[in-house]
This record gives sequence, C-alpha cells and structure tokens, in this order.
Amino acid sequence: MSLQFPKRPRRAALLGLLVVAALFLSGCSAETETEIKRLAMPVSATAEAPAVHTLWMWSWLAAMLTGVVVWGLIFYASVRFRRRSETEIPVQTRYNLPIEIFYTLAPVMMVLVFFVFTLKAQGEVLHDDDNADEIVTVVGQQWSWSFNYNLGYDEKTDTYESMGGDTVYEVGTTADRPTLWLVKDKSVQLNLASPDVIHSFWVPAFLFKMDVIPGRHNSFTVTPTRTGTFEGRCAELCGVRHSRMLFDVKVVDQQEYDDHLASLAEQGNTGPALGGSDATTVPGLESGESNGGNE
Repeated sequence: MSLQFPKRPRRAALLGLLVVAALFLSGCSAETETEIKRLAMPVSATAEAPAVHTLWMWSWLAAMLTGVVVWGLIFYASVRFRRRSETEIPVQTRYNLPIEIFYTLAPVMMVLVFFVFTLKAQGEVLHDDDNADEIVTVVGQQWSWSFNYNLGYDEKTDTYESMGGDTVYEVGTTADRPTLWLVKDKSVQLNLASPDVIHSFWVPAFLFKMDVIPGRHNSFTVTPTRTGTFEGRCAELCGVRHSRMLFDVKVVDQQEYDDHLASLAEQGNTGPALGGSDATTVPGLESGESNGGNE
C-alpha cells in the first residue's frame, strides 16, 4: 500500500520552507551576504589569489550541478518505479548499458576537467620569480616565526645569502606574535625554511599555503594588492604549541616598509636568524624567552 499525501499540505510545507529561507537571508548582514557570495572564502589580498578563488567557485558549481543530477535521478527512480500495489512488482533490471557507460564516462570527464583547471591555477600561484622586487626568508620553528629581509637562497651553494641589501630580521614568540612586512603592489619571493619539524606557512587572505620542510627549499612569489594587516598561522600539526604559532602580515607602502627595516637595523636585528639550537626551546612560556637565534 503506497502513501498518498494531499497536495495542499505539500504546497503549504513548500511555501513555509521558502518563507523561512527568505527570512534567514534577509537577516544576514552585508558582510555575511558577501561571504555567502564568495562561498566563505576570504577577500583576496594578492594578485595570485583570484586564480584560487575562481577554481574554488567553479568547483562548487560543478559539485552542485552533479548533486542536482544525482538527486534528480534518485527521486525520479523512486517515484517512477515505486511499488504501487501489494501484487505488482516493479520491473527488475539487471543492467542498463547506456546508464553504466554514462556513470563511467561522466566521472572520468569531471576528473580530467578538474585536473586541467587545477593545473592552470597551480601554475599561476606557484610561479617563482628570481627577479622579485623583495626577497624574504621565512623560518618556521617550534613554535613561532622569524622573518629575514633581503636574505635569499643560493641553490648552487645550498646556503642563504644577503641579496642586494643589509639582512635584518624580526622574530617573535608564542606570546608575542611576529609581523611580516610587505609592500603593496611589489612582488616578493618568500623562501621557506625550518630547522626542526614540518610547518606550514598559511595566510588565509592569500588563499594559499605551503609546507615548510626541514632540509628542503620551498619558495613562491606573491604580490600584495591591498594594504592592511592579515592573520597568518601554521597549518601543520608541529607540536604541543602548534595552535599558538601565529603571525601577522602587514602590507604597507614602500616608505613605511623602508622605515621599518631601518628600525630593525637600529635595534641590532642584523644578520640572518635561521633558528638552529634555539628553535628546540619552548618560546612564549616565559615572558623573557626569545625565539630567534643568529647563525
């Protein structure tokens, strides 16, 4: 015996659902509405980030279309081939060659399309410019960050060397997060290094993250497009204080950037700070404990 629901209650339920959805959307703030339109992605802050955002949006669209097709087929089969009486048994089909071919080819085509667009976005994001306007070596260590300005990586000697200016550094602790300073509309090559365990350099506003692996040189080039202060963090479980391994990124104009580097030099923060033995301490647990170590 099949259950038949009256049409009026079903229409009333649908109308009620639409009313609830309308009330929910009308109660959203302007900021929430923009977040919904971006599908929860942060506002991009670099020239490379839109490539990731575009891939994200089209991936969601493909996923939603796939969901509509799959659910549509499920509901169609449930209604069209449902059992209508106790004596009548729906036609049993062992296989349907056209449908099986479709179910095989469709996922393969989707994977190929995703692969092509992912490869394209990867090429735009992971480009590395040896002629970038600025060079910064980022050291991730348990459990904070060190930022070395004008310090580049020489592949031939496998060492970090000064590149076109005095090397100055800025360090922090888990109690006092450091700040990475960048220049708006100027490209910067970020070299990533770790003296202890694997970390991950992540700035959500960049829509990008990259692992910081001991003994391996990872780098990428990024161009900030708007000024402001953005949060950064380690995205790889790296030890007991991983959750406190935070930093800020401050994007400013060229003059403010130069003034900040000059102030670091006046404070005596010159020469590379690459971690080393000091990186195995637990910075931030005591107010006076430092996280940087000069090598």
